[in-house]
Amino acid sequence: MITIKSNTEIELMKKAGVINAAVMDALRKAVKPGINTMELDSIAKDVMKAHNVVPAFLNYGGFPGRICTSVNEQIVHGIPSENVILKDGDIISLDMGVFYEGYCADMADTLPVGTISLEAQALIDTTRQSFFEGLTFCKEGYRLYDISHAIQTYAEDKGYGVVRDYVGHGIGTAMHEDPAVPNFGPAGRGVRLQKGMALAIEPMLNQGTWKVRVLDDGWTVVTKDKQLSAHYEHTVIITDGEPILTTLV
Repeated sequence: MITIKSNTEIELMKKAGVINAAVMDALRKAVKPGINTMELDSIAKDVMKAHNVVPAFLNYGGFPGRICTSVNEQIVHGIPSENVILKDGDIISLDMGVFYEGYCADMADTLPVGTISLEAQALIDTTRQSFFEGLTFCKEGYRLYDISHAIQTYAEDKGYGVVRDYVGHGIGTAMHEDPAVPNFGPAGRGVRLQKGMALAIEPMLNQGTWKVRVLDDGWTVVTKDKQLSAHYEHTVIITDGEPILTTLV
């Protein structure tokens, strides 16, 4: 069931988004060659604790980290580890969520580690822009798959594979609510967008095939052809005008 958020709920979600963005900002400053991904998780822990928010990912379905740290060909759900040390030329997708007074914000970004290739930067840039192509349709009256189609069209026109197996979602008092928000599909289909709907829109693009597999840890999702992947996400609230991005500050 899709829930419509009240003005009070939207204000709480906006506050959650500002805090989640502060966590991401601290991590952006910390990402560099030589740091391990468990250290990034520890930084997230400290910022979340300072803001008195609850990490949405920790123990969710048994996930052991406060953030997901997905490196290079890892698409989503990479587990923080002292043994994963970032090196120059890597890219890392950071995904995280927090609960503030019972309301959730969720966001992701893919960051360069040191100096990266032009091809890797193009993947990051296209993934980010594909989100904003979809955002154009985050207005009352459009249908859900108008967002999906805009993301898919932009990404595939640039030659990238759009992940099918993992999608965006509604968000509110739970991290994952209805509706599912695919990054692919035909325009003009799906539910009609209404003021007060909250969506976590998160394109995941691969340099090669859209096909994926899950590693033996049961969490980490990687590209089937081992090429690079990037991820970009914000929590978006539909209004009667321009959408609100709670996690973009």
